[in-house]
Amino acid sequence: MSYIFTSESVSEGHPDKICDQISDAILDECIKQDKFSRVACETMIKNNHVIVGGEITSKADINYKEVAESVIKDIGYNNKEMGFSHESINFKNLIGKQSEDIHQGISKGDILSSGDQGLMFGYACKETKELMPLPISLAHKLMQKHKTIRNINNKLWPDAKSQVSVQYSDNYEPERISAIVFSAQHCPSFDLNNLREFILEEIIKKVIPYELIDDDTKFLINPAGKFTIGGPVGDCGMTGRKIIVDSYGGMARHGGGAFSGKDPSKVDRSAAYAMRQVAKTLVNENLCDYCEVQVSYAIGVENPVSIYTNTFESEKIPLVEINKIINKNFDLTPQGIISNLSLLNPIYLNTAKYGHFGREDQNFSWEKTKKIK
Repeated sequence: MSYIFTSESVSEGHPDKICDQISDAILDECIKQDKFSRVACETMIKNNHVIVGGEITSKADINYKEVAESVIKDIGYNNKEMGFSHESINFKNLIGKQSEDIHQGISKGDILSSGDQGLMFGYACKETKELMPLPISLAHKLMQKHKTIRNINNKLWPDAKSQVSVQYSDNYEPERISAIVFSAQHCPSFDLNNLREFILEEIIKKVIPYELIDDDTKFLINPAGKFTIGGPVGDCGMTGRKIIVDSYGGMARHGGGAFSGKDPSKVDRSAAYAMRQVAKTLVNENLCDYCEVQVSYAIGVENPVSIYTNTFESEKIPLVEINKIINKNFDLTPQGIISNLSLLNPIYLNTAKYGHFGREDQNFSWEKTKKIK
């Protein structure tokens, strides 16, 4: 039986994504000065109030307010007419240091153990060239196009969301787009009908493959009407509230741990990246068409507690052989992951917008598949 599956994405100006970017910008600044920084940084934002909190142990000397102001300015909140600007934030710093109990439990000489317990998932499939599910892939591309157009047309403001509904066949193949929802913040002088036509012609039709659109495809553009009050004036933002946007758009399971603001000793982030590389490698090597892998850890323990592979009956060789390939080709200890993926580098700010997976960026090392032995 055919079915419809929907995924969403949000722009870099969405309040939750502002927070993710501030947290990851602080992480990058820490790593630039001290690559062994231990960082767990959370951000909350509402109106012009920006609060950062969490635990950071680092030799780095950072002006957190300046980092936040720079992120907000780069996003495009540089006009007081929007109700929020990098020039007028009220900043509060509630950052402390990492617990000594945690530090001694994970750092044992030259061996780095897991910084927490938890479970992480990775996923890949053959629906797109980047081996990502089609709904989330298209939703992200709509948001990236919105950013490009916003740089040209200043009537579009930073906050925006997209949602793509894909109809699948009985054989799980994408057939058509059933609906696209697009909501874009705009200046008050942008006529709503003109806005809708502009977004349809200059964003949606420039991104969505024409063969997936038909006469029955619904385009719901700013369906609630005007959208002039956005960003943190319209909604409170917090780090880690867009974990499905960050991953696979709901097509795969999620362990629950957010990525942004966490240094790679936190397996919530680093192991999720490693699992993406594992799943993508298995699909790229044509060992299966769909692959979801789960790994779990215990705090203070070096090796994973468990590894689970699900190919949704698409495997080309027995699952027991696939599991042997994973064990032989991937070092899934925290230290192994950090080393193999070069994660002690200031690469994280760019991950905090448009998804952590499926991106063509040389710093996204987990997107580079391995040649299996």
